[in-house]
Amino acid sequence: MEKLLEMIAEELLDRLELESVHPEDPIQVRNVPRPWRLLGSGNYAAVLCHPEYDKYAVKIYAPGRPGLEEEVEVYRRLGAHPAYSEMYYAGPDFLVLKRLRGVTFYDCIKRGIPITDQAIRDIDEALSYAVSRGLHPHDVHAKNVMTQDGRGLIVDISDFLKQEDCTMWNDLKKAYTRLYRPLASLWLFPVPRPVLEAVRKGYRLWRRRQS
Repeated sequence: MEKLLEMIAEELLDRLELESVHPEDPIQVRNVPRPWRLLGSGNYAAVLCHPEYDKYAVKIYAPGRPGLEEEVEVYRRLGAHPAYSEMYYAGPDFLVLKRLRGVTFYDCIKRGIPITDQAIRDIDEALSYAVSRGLHPHDVHAKNVMTQDGRGLIVDISDFLKQEDCTMWNDLKKAYTRLYRPLASLWLFPVPRPVLEAVRKGYRLWRRRQS
């Protein structure tokens, strides 16, 4: 771990370029120093890994984006659970986490990879577990949940301290039951990214009008 922390400080933090363009859109990653690899980015942070330490994921918060202290508290409350990552170290602007391997639901739909009923049940159980630990699951959508070997994983728990109600997961389950599963049982096909992005933005507009 000490060697990894040295590499984060000397190779990654000084050379990685993150830009916060719009608070409702994922941050922009402008430069990733070799041999680090970008695993993904969200509204607050980018997640990277190093090939020599591929069991770990390093989550780096973009300048001006809040949430690191809250995420530390969420991981403290969750402890160890098979559907969640674990936190190994917290720095001033980054976290070292257990790397979860799988494919997000978003990418499953984009690539035509099946999403199983078991994965849905696993995520339901994991969210109930989080509630039992005094948390309030929030922002659980297709880019924040994954499937690995047919099982469900939750990737991003950074907003689990928020108290307002969030219907994203229930809305996603309804779409899975009423639309995805009937279509997938007949013909499982990849959906182009522009179509998925149009659906994502349309859903956001619908939620705003509902609220």
